[in-house]
Amino acid sequence: MDYAIVKLFAEEPGVSVVEASRRLGVARITVQARLSRMHENGVIERIEPRLNPAAFGYPVSAITHVELDQGVGYAVAFESLRQIPEVIDMYTTSGDSDVVIRMVARSNSDLQRVFDAIMQSKAVTRTRSSIVLETQFENKVMPLFAAAAAERSTPDRRRTAPHHDAAGSPARVEPAAPAG
Repeated sequence: MDYAIVKLFAEEPGVSVVEASRRLGVARITVQARLSRMHENGVIERIEPRLNPAAFGYPVSAITHVELDQGVGYAVAFESLRQIPEVIDMYTTSGDSDVVIRMVARSNSDLQRVFDAIMQSKAVTRTRSSIVLETQFENKVMPLFAAAAAERSTPDRRRTAPHHDAAGSPARVEPAAPAG
């Protein structure tokens, strides 16, 4: 039921709890209680509109790997990068980069202005970037949530491999019976 509720709200963010309960065939209080529980347990972190930067003038996107001056420290870099509006995602990472960011710009030439703003941080020593040509998918967590829901609903605790139909809905495949 949790998966069905989240799937409905993900596909139709403006649907009301009353309408969700009608479509799912459960009481309104059931939908509300499950939403509240998922919020409290951290399954649902936040509900906010999903904005498309291209729609309001920022069609260019880049993934940038950032190396930091270890003597200056992460806090200086984080604060300076947080202040750049075009830096929309930031992750600390292991490996060759200290930080990976996703940033947007108005054009390829505007991207240089954003790079220059990033390099103004006393903590940033080097960047390596790739321009995103086309986004294939992002924030693809619904199939993972479906798999987790399928695992929890398996009554005999045998775990099945999650499979999805063409629409991305979970389809259960039972494990083969033991030979013998």
